[in-house]
Amino acid sequence: MTRVAIIGGGIGGLTAALALSQAGAEVSVFESAGELKEIGAGVALHANAMRVLRAVGVEDEVRKVAGRGGSYATRDGITGRMITKTSRKRNVSLHGILPATVHRADLLDVLAAALPPEMVSLGKRCVSVSSDESSAVAQFADGSAVEADIIVGADGIHSAVRTSLFGPDAPRFTGKVCFRSVIPTALVRGGAPSGAIAENGQWLGPHGTIVLYPLRGEELINVVCHYDDDSYRHESWVTECSREEVLERYTGWHESLLRLFEAGETWYKWALYDRDPIPAWTSGRVTLLGDSAHPMLPYLGQGACQALEDGSVLGLALAASPDDPVGALSVYERVRRPRASRVVLTARARGVSNHLPSRWAAWRRDAAIAVRRQLNRRDPEGRGASWLAEYDATSPSVLNS
Repeated sequence: MTRVAIIGGGIGGLTAALALSQAGAEVSVFESAGELKEIGAGVALHANAMRVLRAVGVEDEVRKVAGRGGSYATRDGITGRMITKTSRKRNVSLHGILPATVHRADLLDVLAAALPPEMVSLGKRCVSVSSDESSAVAQFADGSAVEADIIVGADGIHSAVRTSLFGPDAPRFTGKVCFRSVIPTALVRGGAPSGAIAENGQWLGPHGTIVLYPLRGEELINVVCHYDDDSYRHESWVTECSREEVLERYTGWHESLLRLFEAGETWYKWALYDRDPIPAWTSGRVTLLGDSAHPMLPYLGQGACQALEDGSVLGLALAASPDDPVGALSVYERVRRPRASRVVLTARARGVSNHLPSRWAAWRRDAAIAVRRQLNRRDPEGRGASWLAEYDATSPSVLNS
């Protein structure tokens, strides 16, 4: 039985633990924090992610805590004009499974509950990894170490595993900032903006994008607001800012959005960073997964989805070669790195398209979207990204791609 040590107990790490356990591995997860926790924000789970959650046996539990929205809509952030809308029924007919939106903490709770408690060790901050022909070793800040047949670094954008394998690097500042809040629907004066409860919606405006979707049925609205700003470079997800700053930043945007923002009691602000796709994820018996391998901008809603795909494909690769874990890592990287790199670069380009400063340029973008929707019925968003949701990371056939 292959021994696998996963460094990082976030969404990607726990999903990988489930997939690898199904593949017959002996899995241990090592999390640096004293508890399994996620930030207070939502996560979009597109069809490609929901297939993975179905395969690892937690889809039903995730849907119990998910938001009730089912359609996807894009609007003009200033006028409220509808640019595109795809119904719940259309989503299912296209991809065979309904996407979901869920609070990150709720998703992590579901994943953790599906694992044996003894599989996860807390308070274990990895400081380095190494491997030789027979095994891999992770060293922890408390002086302890663990030996395994393979090690998976799922420890985020500031990954100690990646640094140990390939040396230090610096994230790429994008010139954009993000504001976020989770707002109780009942607090919104005059009711939530059109579609905020029923949809996973984007509002596009000059220099910015606003994303809204429901959490915990219709109890909460997840709010994520992006804006061009190269003067703020602080990366922390837990730095608070004032509601007044958010309202001032989006002065002139649709009144229903500003009314929603007024109901947000706690707001966070951070600068958006990503990294150029790296040329390798694996060294010897150690590989990377999720943000440690491919941190990306949020404009496609694919950060968590790609981590889930990673975990599923890694499980498939190990199941196909149970006696050759090093070979399984090679197959995993060969399959996953090109796709994840493409998603990173596509997310960058989408951010530029979403933030067009000129109303004339935005009109041309919207006209092109309308044309593409007519020409390709499998691309209801009209932005050429249907390949994201169509991917099935749970099918053994992906190992041949």
